[in-house]
Amino acid sequence: MSLRLAIDGYNLIGVSTDFHDIEALREALIESLAVYRKLRRVKVTVVFDATFTSRLTGSREVRSGIEVVFTRGGERADSIIKEYARVKGAGLTIVTSDREVATYAADRGSVVIGSGEFRGLLESALYEDLKGAALDDEDDAGGRGKKGPSKKPTKAERKKINRLKKL
Repeated sequence: MSLRLAIDGYNLIGVSTDFHDIEALREALIESLAVYRKLRRVKVTVVFDATFTSRLTGSREVRSGIEVVFTRGGERADSIIKEYARVKGAGLTIVTSDREVATYAADRGSVVIGSGEFRGLLESALYEDLKGAALDDEDDAGGRGKKGPSKKPTKAERKKINRLKKL
């Protein structure tokens, strides 16, 4: 089973930069996600609000293997991502820092990764592509050395740790 990511595009862009040339930032993100998709062999959907475009109707297209979704005028990316979470449930990994979307998706079994956390995974993949080698994983997500039932991560935390290992 291939992993599927649904990404709140402007949320991910906003993590590392401000909005000067939004179109260039969108294109750069899509190019970065294409590299990530190729290296990690995951299916990626990135959703953008129509707010920062002149589009009145929604659209879906595939660019470099990345499904790019623009909402309709007045519609937010959050509603589309929530719909994906409702339909796909546990088979979906959501990338967002929006608490409402994260809670909704987690309640439906999806794994939620914060935009800042995913930005690190994305940058690592871009470095790997550039240098042809992976960065050393110094901080093993699950290797805390804790023992005993009281130190065991919750089921949701274990699910996230396992999903991160695959990403």
